[in-house]
Amino acid sequence: MMGQIIFFCLFTLAVVIFARNARRIYKNIKLGKAVDRSDRPIERLKLMLLVAFGQKKMFKKPIPALLHLFVYVGFCIINIEMLEIIIDGLFGTHRVFYSLGTFYSGLIYTFEWLAFAVLFSCIIFLVRRSALRIYRFGGRELKNWPRTDANLILIAEILLMTAFLFMNAADLKLQQLDHPVYHHAGAFPVSQFLLPLLPESAPALVALERFCWWFHIIGVLAFLNYLPVSKHLHIILAFPNTYFSKLEPKGKFDNMPTVTHEVKAMLDPSLPPPTNEVGRFGVKDVQDLTWKNLLDAYACTECGRCTAACPANITGKLLSPRKIMMDTRDRLAEVGQNIAKNGRFQEDNKSLIDSYIMREEIWACTTCNACVEACPVNIDPLEIILGLRQYAVMEESQAPTSINAMFGNLENNGAPWKYAQADRANWINQ
Repeated sequence: MMGQIIFFCLFTLAVVIFARNARRIYKNIKLGKAVDRSDRPIERLKLMLLVAFGQKKMFKKPIPALLHLFVYVGFCIINIEMLEIIIDGLFGTHRVFYSLGTFYSGLIYTFEWLAFAVLFSCIIFLVRRSALRIYRFGGRELKNWPRTDANLILIAEILLMTAFLFMNAADLKLQQLDHPVYHHAGAFPVSQFLLPLLPESAPALVALERFCWWFHIIGVLAFLNYLPVSKHLHIILAFPNTYFSKLEPKGKFDNMPTVTHEVKAMLDPSLPPPTNEVGRFGVKDVQDLTWKNLLDAYACTECGRCTAACPANITGKLLSPRKIMMDTRDRLAEVGQNIAKNGRFQEDNKSLIDSYIMREEIWACTTCNACVEACPVNIDPLEIILGLRQYAVMEESQAPTSINAMFGNLENNGAPWKYAQADRANWINQ
């Protein structure tokens, strides 16, 4: 009974803390401006199933994609067993579904191979991150905590899968010893090879099985509450993030409605004035972004595919699309803490631009959409970059000399070039 009480308290505490953290993240995302992404639901559902569930974009790199699929499918399906573990923990039973017979044995058989696949894949990923010099795992934004975060989660998954297999191995040996509590149930194609490593006495085996059982369930509950402070929150948010993706062509840029109305009013003075006042042109801080931009920031996997595909980054420029998303998330968390502490946002003399993202970064972007195309969960760093540019130009009149020259040419010549319209065809005569 004491074990059941401890389990109930731990389980309840984990769920409550996770719910509180999930609510905090939801409130932070709601700080963004409204944007309608409810159209074309069938197309959105199909996109979510292909990209988030089917991991379609991951398979541009087949080997990492296959290993990631092992981890993804394995971790999700193995945690189906959590239902049995929760029931056993609450009611003091052991393998409560063992009466399902052959079907149950088939489940455990599948779980074992999936656990081995997760274990194998995580070891490969850990070696790739720590030993191999892969370009996209570098970058100044992946130092300190982000690098530790990635390694911690891989080590945690290795330990969880190891505990799972040793738990099953001890269970199998106790079944062979005809222990009264351990029913003859399940099939153990992987953990059977661990039997020579186990002690021979029944009390020692029970202690090992119970230790691994508690380690597994506590590890899963700890992982649940680690997600909100980790890049691995994408496990949950990849699905809504892909569902609410922008369905328009990637090269299509949206005009600001108020600016469009102003231009139309210049051409037609009879038009009524705009009904909504614009607080700010472009993006200075996270509150100026849309809720989808903020969801993007939380859904970022920090995989670096965007940065590896960025031509500006490849040529040595300061821009890293991954850093744009990580900076946005960090600033959003800071703003959320500010509001939680003060009841409303208190000016802290910081902003997304300058305090987190440098102007050299945003002007290095070529707007090629390579980062958007490369992202496995349809994150759009370009929208944030363009918003920051709009603020720099429209609010502060600050832009690089080359950009200002282009604006002057557009105003005077109707084109980005310095030549007058009458001289554009002169090259034909050369």
